[in-house]
Amino acid sequence: MKSNTRKTLDEFIIEKQEDFQYSTGELSRLLNSILLAARVVSYKVNKAGLVDITGSVGVVNVQGEEQKKLDVYANDVFIQTLVNREIVCGIASEENDNFITIQGFDNGHNNKYVVLMDPLDGSSNIDVNVSVGTVFSIYHRVSPLGSPVTMEDFLQPGINQVAAGYILYGTSTMIVYTTGKGVNGFTLNPAIGSFYLSHPNMKYPERGSIYSVNEGNYVHFPQGVKNFIKYCQEEKDDRPYSSRYIGSLVSDCHRNLIKGGIFFYPPTTKAPKGKLRLLYECNPMAFITEQAGGIATDGFKRTLEIQPTELHERTAFYCGNSDMVKKMMESIEKAGDGNTARE
Repeated sequence: MKSNTRKTLDEFIIEKQEDFQYSTGELSRLLNSILLAARVVSYKVNKAGLVDITGSVGVVNVQGEEQKKLDVYANDVFIQTLVNREIVCGIASEENDNFITIQGFDNGHNNKYVVLMDPLDGSSNIDVNVSVGTVFSIYHRVSPLGSPVTMEDFLQPGINQVAAGYILYGTSTMIVYTTGKGVNGFTLNPAIGSFYLSHPNMKYPERGSIYSVNEGNYVHFPQGVKNFIKYCQEEKDDRPYSSRYIGSLVSDCHRNLIKGGIFFYPPTTKAPKGKLRLLYECNPMAFITEQAGGIATDGFKRTLEIQPTELHERTAFYCGNSDMVKKMMESIEKAGDGNTARE
């Protein structure tokens, strides 16, 4: 099917408007704002190497990580697009110390939604021309309309998400998102700037055969995780499984959603609470994972049921095919590792 016969994302959003719990058109406008920012970032990512946008800016962010030039650029683009369109009442970004309160042009705080995001996941890959992405999460505010947003608006469990998605900047630019009614993927046609439905009703394959983890940290993993890796490597039945790791959460999870597999970033002796951010990375990916028929957990508890206690909270994360995640959890329980992810 040629792209010009496919449904555009704009058409799809309008068609699914009635599925939204708060169907006023505001969420549709919010998703379209994210699309606009994604187009701008995609254009800049594709020019990396031709313009001075690679490398670091010499600044360490709140996560203790060195900021790349594209981190800063993507963060600014998404924030400014959302602010200028008066779509949300607050934004929290992995790149900012605190959340941003947005006051409308009418000096009010009457917008209904907050957005949490990792504006450029895997940005260290930019310098070597490897896929990166954006992850976003949308919640309905819990504070009263007309008042400034509060921390409680952002510290909501992932089960409260209204919508979540990721944008993959790879050989093509894709957005994959859910509003709790399944998962759909759209691919950008850069010639005309429109996203077209390319992956309808995305589901994990019945069985997975890929495991994605940074095995360089193997010696620091809990014993149950080590045992699972050994299980994946055994030559038995349909194993050994393939080991694939890109180093970008978006890229790794997207491949496993298409091909079937498990992504995991467990707690380690160096990062006993885990490394990935619960609000910016794990919750949106968990929402997508579950809507696609998979499982997302910290090894002991459903990721979407974790109650956040701080904006930049970290957690262990395992997501992907149900059969592989269940096997991982069995391995952790059998090893008696203890709930290191939540202690």
